[in-house]
Amino acid sequence: MAKPQERLCIGLQDGRHFASNDSRSFGVGQTGDARQIHTIRGNVNKKDNGHNNDKKKKNFSVYLSRILLVVGLVLIAVAGVMLFKTQSEYHAQDVINEELAHYATVPDNGNNIDKGPTVDWAGLRAVNNQVVGWIQIPNSQVNYPVYQTTDNDYYLHTNAKGEWSIGGQIFMDYENNAEGLIDQQTILYGHHMRNGSMFQYVGAMNDKQVFDKTTTIWYVTPSQTYELEPLLMYHTDEDDDEVRQFNFSSPEEFRSYLRGKLAKAVNARSDANDIISRTNHILTLFTCNYTDQYGRAVLLCVPKNEAQPTTK
Repeated sequence: MAKPQERLCIGLQDGRHFASNDSRSFGVGQTGDARQIHTIRGNVNKKDNGHNNDKKKKNFSVYLSRILLVVGLVLIAVAGVMLFKTQSEYHAQDVINEELAHYATVPDNGNNIDKGPTVDWAGLRAVNNQVVGWIQIPNSQVNYPVYQTTDNDYYLHTNAKGEWSIGGQIFMDYENNAEGLIDQQTILYGHHMRNGSMFQYVGAMNDKQVFDKTTTIWYVTPSQTYELEPLLMYHTDEDDDEVRQFNFSSPEEFRSYLRGKLAKAVNARSDANDIISRTNHILTLFTCNYTDQYGRAVLLCVPKNEAQPTTK
C-alpha cells in the first residue's frame, strides 16, 4: 500500500487517481476527525462533570464542618453558662450557711465531741421563727439550724430568709413534734450537696470507715441537748412509705421496725441488735444516695443514754 505522500504524487500525475484517491482520503479523514472530536468532547464533559461533583462534595464538607463548629461553640457556651449558674448558686448557698453558722458557738471549731453547740435562739428566730433545732456532727461540715413548716417541700429550695436556694435548709418532717425527740422516730431531711455541704457527709457514711469514725451527733433544741451516735444506715427509694413512721403502738413494734431496717443495713454498729433492744427514740437523717443510682440514704441515730446498757 502506498504511503499518503505517494498517493498524493500519483494523483498529480493522473487526474482520475487524484480525484478518486483524494475524495476517499478526504472522506475518511473527515469522518475520523469528527469521531475524534466527539470523543474528546465526551471526555471533556465527563471530566467537567467529575470536577463539578468533586467541587460539590468539597463545598458540602466545608459547609458541614462550619455547622459542626458553630454547634460545638454553642454547646461550649451553654455549658459555660450552666457552670457559672451552678457555681453562683452554690456560692449563694455557702453565704447563707456561713451567716447562719454565726448563731451557734461550736467548741473547738467543731472538733470537740464532748460538748454540743450553744445556740443563739433569739438571733435565729429574728431571721426565721420556724427554727426548731440545730444539728451538728463533729469533724464534718454538718452544722446547721433545723426548720419546720406545714409541708416537706418548702425548705427543699427555700433558705431561712425566704429566698430560693439550691440547697434549701435542713428541715424536720412536718408531722413530727418540733419540741425535740418526743416521737419514737424524728426525721430530718437535707440535700446531698456536691461541694460537701448540707447532708453530703451523711451520704458519705455509706463508707464503713466514715461510719465507724463518726461517734457523736449533736441535736440541740431550745430546751434540750441530745447526744447521739450512729446506729445503722440503709438505702431505700423515694417511694418507700415505711420511712415516715413516727410512733408505734408499743416499744416492741418500734424495735421490730428497727430490726427490719437493720436487716437491710449497708453499715451498722456491731452491737446494733443489742442496742435496739433498749432503744425508745431514733433521730433519722435522710438524704440522697448517689452510690445506687438515685436513691435515698437513711441514717438512724440513737441517744447515747439509751444505747448504753442499763447499770443495776
